[in-house]
Amino acid sequence: MGRSIAIVEDEPSIRANYVEALNRFGYDARGYASRQEASSAFAMRLPELVIIDIGLGDEPEGGFDLCRELRAKSATLPLIFLTARDSDFDVISGLRLGADDYLSKDTSLHQLAARIAALFRRIASLQAPASSETVIEHGPLKLESERMRITWNDAEVPLTVTEFWMVHTLIRFPGHVKNRDQLMREAELVVDDATITSHIKRIRKKFIAVAPDFDAIETVHGVGYRWKP
Repeated sequence: MGRSIAIVEDEPSIRANYVEALNRFGYDARGYASRQEASSAFAMRLPELVIIDIGLGDEPEGGFDLCRELRAKSATLPLIFLTARDSDFDVISGLRLGADDYLSKDTSLHQLAARIAALFRRIASLQAPASSETVIEHGPLKLESERMRITWNDAEVPLTVTEFWMVHTLIRFPGHVKNRDQLMREAELVVDDATITSHIKRIRKKFIAVAPDFDAIETVHGVGYRWKP
């Protein structure tokens, strides 16, 4: 049996198409027509990845509400928005709620499958057998790869899979500037500059929540970002 994927989509034909396609790709995909139906199922058991539309039946923001609910249950559950709503406001809203990716329904099935595979690869690589980089410590930061856990002065920072990988990319080489292309390549993302910026803002906000004086991620204007040495 393949990895479990939940698809929360209110249009029956679209939902059925995605379920069928992902099952063909080897996943164990199941569809849910509403936020309530999905929430009831997830209360029993969380899938390994969730794909969410924003408008769900009579809830125009139902997907956002579900994303918020799932993030409260798990900081690392991979979440992808797949929606016809592609305004900058909606994209930024989705990422701020903790989604790992935000795709338009114009995205091909093969592109969607590639993004899903990238998220699962990132989880697998971080849970790989112990190596010299299993634990990275730099000042008050401690990064534990196998547990996908980051702490700052022993206080846990609840990052998503994408956020964790971006911090991992920066902290491996403190003081080295990573431009947006490098961050996308090393974190296996295919997004625009605004989306990278949104992820960085959210990461900073989470660190500041546990350490108000946090300023370890530095913006190098016109170039990218670096972790202060």
